[in-house]
Parts: sequence; structure tokens; C-alpha cells
Amino acid sequence: MGAEQKSWPDRTLYPFPVRRVAVEDGVMNCVDMGSGPTVVLLHGTPTWSLEWRHVLPALAPGYRVLAPDHLGFGLSERPSDARYRPEDHARRFGQFMEQTVPAGESVSLVLHDFGGPIAMDWVLRNAARVRKLVLVNTWMWSWDDDPGMQRKAKVAGSRLGRWMYRALNASPRFLLPMGYANRTRLTPEVHRQYLDAFPDPDSRERVLFSLARSMLESRGYLASLWDRRSGLEGVPMTLMWGMRDPAFGPAILRRWRDAFPTASVREFADAGHWPHEEEPVAFADALKKAVQP
Repeated sequence: MGAEQKSWPDRTLYPFPVRRVAVEDGVMNCVDMGSGPTVVLLHGTPTWSLEWRHVLPALAPGYRVLAPDHLGFGLSERPSDARYRPEDHARRFGQFMEQTVPAGESVSLVLHDFGGPIAMDWVLRNAARVRKLVLVNTWMWSWDDDPGMQRKAKVAGSRLGRWMYRALNASPRFLLPMGYANRTRLTPEVHRQYLDAFPDPDSRERVLFSLARSMLESRGYLASLWDRRSGLEGVPMTLMWGMRDPAFGPAILRRWRDAFPTASVREFADAGHWPHEEEPVAFADALKKAVQP
């Protein structure tokens, strides 16, 4: 998994207390720190819980903060016989929640990128328990009505895409920095922590390429989330958005706002796909307001 490399993980960047949570396909790594109302931070691809390193210490003084690594990502196990589609991650996330959050306890969730479609099935099934829902450059629908995203998804899931994922580690090497409004904000030290998480072709194909391919192949699961969106009525929602995201930009934000006109919105005009990485202080301050009881 890359943990044997001396540079990975860099504990100066990731000094957080972690626990291990067993789910049906393996064991997930999870940061578990602080005390108070529970806030769950869920990453996307090709990152891991390291992406929340600025948010964790900001929230921990007043909240219990959980930041799991999806199976196959970060410090979680990467079993070869597991599946890594969003619906598989969603099932495991439900099991994770059963083991880490007491039954009936309300919880706030902060969902980024693929963390949205992964967690949203649990959210829709447990809406009465969701104290606050914060969505960060994410989605919960199929791309059947979006020709531009369909084209990108077809390339990502093609034979060429598979080769690029396997041979070049394309997702963290190229796509991740492209998501930044200002690429200098992704330092070599931080970038290395994402690159070294996938040190071999098989790990990249099994985990990262599976999600790339799922943009089209999991359309049924993704469509089912959107079909159930009325279940989010009454859930306090905040949309925190990097406006210079080349993939999940203003048009995606408009779709959320049209569907949920009462949602609060915090735009980060000079940030891309990772506003919590690019504008960490402003993001953390806004997030504390978004999740406060």
C-alpha cells in the first residue's frame, strides 16, 4: 500500500490519532479526534483523509471528528477480492457508521467529490439523524443528461484511460493538480502523499480506475440517489464550493441550488476542486459556522 516507503505517510502532515474499523470487505482507517457533536468528513478520489488535515484541528476543540479512508485508499486495507464501485463503498460506509456512531445519535456530514455519492445512500436512509449536511464540489446523479461530463467519463473509462491509470498513475499525478485553481498551492510534499498511496499499477486499476469507470457504469446507482432527493427536504444543507473547479464548477452548483433553494451557499471564488486545501483558513471558519448546532 506504500506504507513501507519511508516518505509515506509523512506524520508531520498527518499527525492525527487513528482507529481501525472492520467492515465486510476489510479494515478501514479512520481519524477519530475531539469530543462533542459528531462530524464526519468524507474524502473523494484520488485522495484520502489527509485532505482534511487543515479542517481536523479546527473542528476538534468543539466536535468529535471522524475522517475515514475508504477501503483501498490511504491507510485502509486494499483487499484484492473487494469491489471498489461507489455502491460498494456506500455499503461499507453504512457499516462504518453503525460501528462508530451510536444508534440514534445525530451527526453532521461533510462530503467532498465521490464522498457525496458514496455517503448519500446512508444520508437518505437516515435523514432524521442528519444534523447538518455540507456538500463540497460533489454530486449525486448520473451524467446521462450532461454531454460534456459523459465525454470525460468515456475517456476516463476507456482502454486509454485504463493504461494511463495503470502506467502513469494519472489520477493523482495529473488530474489532482489540474483541479487546483492555483497549482502552486499543491506543494510537492503534499502531492507526494497522494502519489505514494498508489505505488503499483494493480492498486491504481483496482481502486482508482474502478471509480473512473463507474461514472458511466454505476449510472443506475447514481440515478437512484437523485430520484430520492426529496428525502433531503428538511435537512439543513450548506453548499461550500470552489468556483474555479474545472469539473464541478458553477454549473454543478446551480443544479444543487435549483434542487435545494433553501440551502446556504459559501462560494470560494479563487479555489478549485479542493477549497479546503486551497483556502484552508477561510474554509475551516466557514465550516465551523455550517456545522454549529
